[in-house]
Amino acid sequence: MKKAVVLLSGGLDSATTLAMARSQGFECYCLSLDYGQRHRSELLAAGRVARSLGAAAQRTLRLDLTLFGGSALTDASIAVPDAPSEGIPVTYVPARNTIMLSLALAWAEVLEARDIFIGANAVDYSGYPDCRPEYIRAFQNMANLATRAAIEGQPTTIHAPLIDLTKAEIIRRGAALGVNYALTVSCYQADEQGRACGHCDSCRLRKAGFEQAGVPDPTPYL
Repeated sequence: MKKAVVLLSGGLDSATTLAMARSQGFECYCLSLDYGQRHRSELLAAGRVARSLGAAAQRTLRLDLTLFGGSALTDASIAVPDAPSEGIPVTYVPARNTIMLSLALAWAEVLEARDIFIGANAVDYSGYPDCRPEYIRAFQNMANLATRAAIEGQPTTIHAPLIDLTKAEIIRRGAALGVNYALTVSCYQADEQGRACGHCDSCRLRKAGFEQAGVPDPTPYL
């Protein structure tokens, strides 16, 4: 089987991405990042999802981005907004996808894997600049200038299979592949048991997605 590194946060999108990679015949090595995020219960969810979907391995790497702050997810003094806001929201974590993809690239080269999967989505996302198709293309170009494997003729492909899908389409795709969404945590301020607030950006998108998909929402809400 071909190997792939899959970025797995424990949320709905990354779980679906893992299921899609597995359905394409990849042996999946899941990488999660403990960056000091407010919603730490998503890390436990990542382990559950990896086991449920038959990942070959799952590792959680610790990198404390609270030292920088700058986001409602990494700075306790910045509140998670309860309503949509104009522009890029305060839940944006500076350079998060760049950091995570770089770490995935390093592990992929060690594993001799040539494929990396990320659950970035440019349709139902919250305005994050590192979820756009042009960003994914740019990172892939950079990756293939930066590694020994690529220079020696084994380039890396960055897969973002959800990039053009709505949340409802993602949920339907995942449900068809057997994803148990009850295992996932999407809320930006979920409690230790993984119960969701129901009103942050991520919760609103998730709830609307299940409604539009016609799939029962298994999310435990506070």
